[in-house]
Amino acid sequence: MEQFEKFVSSATLREENGSIKLYQNTVGLTCPACDEPFDDMVVCKDEHTSLNQTIPLDLCTAVEDRKPVLFTHKP
Repeated sequence: MEQFEKFVSSATLREENGSIKLYQNTVGLTCPACDEPFDDMVVCKDEHTSLNQTIPLDLCTAVEDRKPVLFTHKP
């Protein structure tokens, strides 16, 4: 994903743990999959990661350095 460094440097890191890094899109970046602004970007660190969502979200996916990256869109 060509824009990954731009996303990481422009978005706001909100959470980091052993499994994920969660960035909030505070500057209106567009999703590389659907070209719509996304709400959050979740970078998975582990090969297997379980995510618990409290609200329904639309998801787009990408891959960076062989790791899944999820882009969330609130309906």
